[in-house]
Amino acid sequence: MLKSIQRALFRIFNEYIVVPAFQRNLGRFISNPITGNIMVIKTRGRKTGIVRYTPVYHALIGDDIYCYQGKHLKGQWYLNVLANPRVEILLPGGTLKGRAEEVSDPKEAMIAIRQILKGSGIWGFLYGFNPYTVKDDVLERKVQGIPVIRIKRESV
Repeated sequence: MLKSIQRALFRIFNEYIVVPAFQRNLGRFISNPITGNIMVIKTRGRKTGIVRYTPVYHALIGDDIYCYQGKHLKGQWYLNVLANPRVEILLPGGTLKGRAEEVSDPKEAMIAIRQILKGSGIWGFLYGFNPYTVKDDVLERKVQGIPVIRIKRESV
């Protein structure tokens, strides 16, 4: 019961505060060192074709943006990205378009998850370890099976 209430509150917070802030170019007030590196990913529903907005944690590594589908769940945004890889990303500093793909290399995925968790503020400790100091083998075991998405920016 408590988890369903938490999920409902989280959904309301995202829908009425986080997403509108990013849509109005105010993401810098939402994404910060305490709350973490948040972006909003705009996807198209795989069944309905309806545009959806979902806040996710991310990390910039090189020219690519990484995010992950946490806790081994298969969220709707993740399934939508797999079906329709063209996405729009609302970042605190602006918007960009890209092509999303699931990371298949386990080493690349682990590096990305560590960076995402380091940049997730207090939420980076949610898995029961410190993302800054956890040993690679422990991190690999704790995040095994968590899908990671790489978004390659499209040239304008």
